[in-house]
Amino acid sequence: MQHLKVGELARSSGLTVRTLHHYDEIGLLKPSGRSDSGYRLYSEHDVARLHGIQALRHLGLPLSDIAQLLDGDAAAPQTILTQQINALERQIEQANELRGRLALIRDDITSGTPPVMGDWLGALSLMATYGKYFSAQELKKIFEDWQKIEVQWPALIEEVRHEMKRGTAPDSPVAQTLARRWMALVHHWMGGDFELMHRWGEMYKNEPSAHGRKGGPPTEVFEFMQKAADVRLAFLKRHYTMEELGKIRYVPEEAWRDVQARAQALMQQGKPATGRAARALAAHWSGLVDQLVSGDAAMRRKLFELQRNEPLARAASPISPEVRAYLLEALKIS
Repeated sequence: MQHLKVGELARSSGLTVRTLHHYDEIGLLKPSGRSDSGYRLYSEHDVARLHGIQALRHLGLPLSDIAQLLDGDAAAPQTILTQQINALERQIEQANELRGRLALIRDDITSGTPPVMGDWLGALSLMATYGKYFSAQELKKIFEDWQKIEVQWPALIEEVRHEMKRGTAPDSPVAQTLARRWMALVHHWMGGDFELMHRWGEMYKNEPSAHGRKGGPPTEVFEFMQKAADVRLAFLKRHYTMEELGKIRYVPEEAWRDVQARAQALMQQGKPATGRAARALAAHWSGLVDQLVSGDAAMRRKLFELQRNEPLARAASPISPEVRAYLLEALKIS
């Protein structure tokens, strides 16, 4: 094969002369010879090497790795290729993460009325804040699961506001009742994932711009309930491990209130715990307790110990001590 000058090789390969000069300068593709006039001359071997360079460039490999692959220097080919695959996988993960965040922003600013510039900038800012603590996939699940508590949440926030105006203390029975309901809703919302709940709490502590958004509580409400929740968590930890608390499942507040009201009605009517109605209600209550503790017998025993030994837990319970004693008596008979 006749040697090709640099211009001829450029035309046949689709590259520029400047690119071939650069390859020569960095040692990636050195011409096999020079003409009497000093022109670069490329042999058949040089052309084959250039084809290899172009093929690897099309795969996205950097020039430094291409040189190592073709020359057999430094890392073995499989090592370099593995590194490149890993780099591409990271790029894919980053692209998927970006795609997820853009979709969340799009959904946020296109829900309801047509967005104005403030909506767009607000969505960007909020997503940047969320992104410090959660992946796009986590945020998507959090936003989708919000509907599980969306109806109950505003009313609970208003109840908290009311007690704050009255000067209710975070460690009072009333505040502890609110804390129990608050924590139950958040637990239900986050699917019992304490690590996720912890990060959401950290975001709320550190990022005031996130307060009151996506249904979240205003700053003053959050701070009050954080104090109340800390009190509740302190006595819960005296009886349960964090792993056990993670097994707790959501039981709607209405279900507990229904049991309380029905039991009170039976007691007011003078119906004994030995009666069929009381025993049926006690069995229903027992089923709700099992639902709460995921059917764990040890956790069930601890729950009753908690009620006996922790005055605040007893005061904050949706089931009064009198009703609990009535139902327990009915369970013994059953």
